[in-house]
Amino acid sequence: MPKLSLRGVVKRFGDNTVCDGINLDVNAGEMVCLIGASGAGKSTLLRCINLLEPVEDGEIFLDGADISIPGLDPEPVRRRIGMVFQSYNLFPHMTAVENVLLAPRRNHKKSRAELMPEVTALFARFGLAEHMGKYPDQLSGGQQQRVAIVRALAMRPEVMLFDEITSALDPQLVGDVLDALRALKADGMTMILATHEMGFAREAADKVCFLKDGRVLEEGKPEEIFERAQNEDTQQFLARTLK
Repeated sequence: MPKLSLRGVVKRFGDNTVCDGINLDVNAGEMVCLIGASGAGKSTLLRCINLLEPVEDGEIFLDGADISIPGLDPEPVRRRIGMVFQSYNLFPHMTAVENVLLAPRRNHKKSRAELMPEVTALFARFGLAEHMGKYPDQLSGGQQQRVAIVRALAMRPEVMLFDEITSALDPQLVGDVLDALRALKADGMTMILATHEMGFAREAADKVCFLKDGRVLEEGKPEEIFERAQNEDTQQFLARTLK
């Protein structure tokens, strides 16, 4: 059974259909990269999986249970499915460690002292040990994005969603964030990434899905998509992107 399974997912904003019957299976421990031009539906699809957007049709299954049922409390699901956004969304008046501690203290009902060993280890693991007491405006964009990843991981999620998390970074900072994703993959985290980093998708993904107009037009292993794409739209997108 896939860890996460989407069947016929439809999301509309008014007359605009952003996700148009998307099917997707993600196995435990897999990294799936969503590629495609801006407006293809990648970010909206991630928001639907995290229950930030209700779907008009279709089902989303987590470990075989439908989490897209109308009226379902989203909070238990969001504790199992973490999400990191393009914008870091850190509270500017709180230090990095306070940002990370906020949600697990509230949701897991644990004290700061109980959480600190695990949180300190997460900061160290992502090269942030010396920055725990700093405020967001004292950190680089890459450091803030890694704090956002640590914040999501502190909730002990089973699945992680990443929405173009390198697109707002200076090129020299992208590598550190991608290294953090490689470390998560090595740990066996189940991940779905919307990304424009084609080199990373080619190297690190288990599966690549090309989206256009809210549909998955082609999916397969990286070598199948990047070297032997069958769909003409996929071929044209890669030809433009990989110049």
